[in-house]
Amino acid sequence: MYLLLLCFGVLAGVTTVLFGFGGGFVVVPVLYSVLLGMYGADSALGRAAMHIAVATSTCVMIFGAGLASLRHHKAGTVPWGQVRPLLGYVAIGAIPGAIAAMVLSGSWIRWAFIFYLGLTILDSLFRSGFTWKNAAQMRPLAKPVAAVAGLSMGAIAAFLGVGGSVMTVPLMRRRGASMAAATAAANPLSLPMAIVGTGTYALLAWNAAPLGDWYIGFIDLRACLVLVAGSWLGIQVASRWIGKIPDSIHAKAYIALLCAVLLAMAVV
Repeated sequence: MYLLLLCFGVLAGVTTVLFGFGGGFVVVPVLYSVLLGMYGADSALGRAAMHIAVATSTCVMIFGAGLASLRHHKAGTVPWGQVRPLLGYVAIGAIPGAIAAMVLSGSWIRWAFIFYLGLTILDSLFRSGFTWKNAAQMRPLAKPVAAVAGLSMGAIAAFLGVGGSVMTVPLMRRRGASMAAATAAANPLSLPMAIVGTGTYALLAWNAAPLGDWYIGFIDLRACLVLVAGSWLGIQVASRWIGKIPDSIHAKAYIALLCAVLLAMAVV
């Protein structure tokens, strides 16, 4: 189990630094599948599998998004002028998102994950402005738009445990950002969500039925540590490609990865 998680942790690190995924699009399907396969759907861990996957993914994201943000900052790819106005709203939005995930059953979260992912893929494919860069300079967000976008990003990302990429990248892309800038922006925007979301998952599940010695609420600490180690390796390897992938290829690869994750979640 842990060797498998280490390998997918490496993949999570690669997708974090190159696509701004924060690791969630890799961690959630893999950990969910592993828990069901090991313990069965009728066990305590099986019934809580989606909650564990989302909460653990959010915790892993603290490290992955933090390190990837530092790498992108050093490379000069983060559009801080676009990112800073959203940070506080993302953190606030993460609280109701995590609470909603705690209230709903794992089945609802899984289908919400699939639905939102499918919607994002269709939007990216059929609405103009994603698969090619169509502006010379990124257009800033108006304050009301930044507030709504930030709150929505935080809530959806914490609810699904996927980081801000699924909203940030399409939003920034249609504001005229290159894929390098859009994916770079997703990492610092995932960080406040990950911190607040992890704290919320741990606190709200503190009095729930204990799942084991290595759990804090729904957070699987052993899986988290292994995934973080793999993520570190993946970020080290992929950082050399920051800003070097051709824009159109970068955009199409982003959509292809979303399709792969959607398929993985749909067939579990």
